[in-house]
Amino acid sequence: MSDKNKKKNEGKVSTNQNECDSYQHHPNVSIGKIITKVPVVLAELTIQVNVDALIEFPEPVLEIKDIKKHVKLVQCRLLLPTNKLFIKGFVRKNIQYASPSMEIDQSTSTTVASDLHSLTVDIPFQTVTEIKRFLTKPVNPEVNKRNEFDFFVSKSLPTGFPEKDEFQSSDLSQFHQESTQHYNELPFCELISSKIIEWDEAIDRVPFPDSAPLGEGIFTKIEEKMVLDITLKVLQNQQIRVSSTTNDDCYHDCDESC
Repeated sequence: MSDKNKKKNEGKVSTNQNECDSYQHHPNVSIGKIITKVPVVLAELTIQVNVDALIEFPEPVLEIKDIKKHVKLVQCRLLLPTNKLFIKGFVRKNIQYASPSMEIDQSTSTTVASDLHSLTVDIPFQTVTEIKRFLTKPVNPEVNKRNEFDFFVSKSLPTGFPEKDEFQSSDLSQFHQESTQHYNELPFCELISSKIIEWDEAIDRVPFPDSAPLGEGIFTKIEEKMVLDITLKVLQNQQIRVSSTTNDDCYHDCDESC
């Protein structure tokens, strides 16, 4: 078949997206008192973490243009059966800064040429706080148990002992044990929000080495003081009882009376 005939036989598909109607579907609801397993909020709290860090740049910096921040939580562990909450994470910082560039143009008494660069760093933090009031009491872990038991044995004594006496003890050639393991629900966290107040200050700023406008300088290190407020929820999967008394058709015609 020639290429011309192939092009004639090629199919074409076109579709039109039209608006369609939808209807509420009446769900099937179990009636009565039902036991379900759901995440339960144990506590909701705001934790304040103070951070002091030193950041070094790979090149001289003329000025900082912008800093974008994101909180990364890598550990949030409620140590049951205590009320101590262990927090560990990082603050991801993307720092946009201007760096002098002699390749663009030599600095003068009125101008400084620079490139716009960025540096991404992770500032670590960790703390331990106490949950003073639980919204819902956590289910404490059940302790594993191991119990050893023996069986009584009675044997005749060898020559040299009275004939009526017997050796009575447990059998040392056997080992018997009952063990129980519990697979407890581990509490977990959800990060809700974070707020950062920071102070960044150059600690090695020196005047510009060449001709430059008044007050211009360069630095490679900044000291950062940061107050971080983290709001989070502490949850645990628990079994709770819920009650449903009706499975009427209110879902079809929802109004204020329903």
